[in-house]
Amino acid sequence: MSILQREREREREKCGLPIGNLTSQIFANIYLNELDQFIKHKLKIRHYARYTDDFIVVDGDQEYLSSLIPKIENFLERELALKLHPHKVSIRKFSYGIDFLGYVIFPKYRLLRTKTKRRIFKKLRQRIKEYQSDQITKETLNQSLQSYLGVLSHADTYKLTNELKNMYWFEGGGGDE
Repeated sequence: MSILQREREREREKCGLPIGNLTSQIFANIYLNELDQFIKHKLKIRHYARYTDDFIVVDGDQEYLSSLIPKIENFLERELALKLHPHKVSIRKFSYGIDFLGYVIFPKYRLLRTKTKRRIFKKLRQRIKEYQSDQITKETLNQSLQSYLGVLSHADTYKLTNELKNMYWFEGGGGDE
């Protein structure tokens, strides 16, 4: 690891909300309620959604959306001692899709983000290897599959769902009971 990479890693550790466990998620929801109140009641934004530390604002006016960024940044810094991630703020046309919580949301359908898809397939392959080497039980392997299928069920993923099931059945020995 280079000096620059180590410095970036240290910087990442210093900022942001740790959202790794349930307690942190509850804390984020309580702490960021102030942001929700500001967005809804002070800025009067109608189309806003937040899940723990991720949020979106949807509007048809690009200038209006651009004008909201400094207001939200100032509120977060002044009231909550937080900053928006500089690389994760974007304004884009709704028809291009909104990247939110592992999905890309379009006006009439949802897709799984490519990175999320790759991660699911990689993790299932790993679980299959663990099963094949007797590190986990068939039940545990099946629970992993069901969890991934649950994620896929929130998007238009018919082909992807079948690919994942086929991987489980053919590589994981899903048929032997």
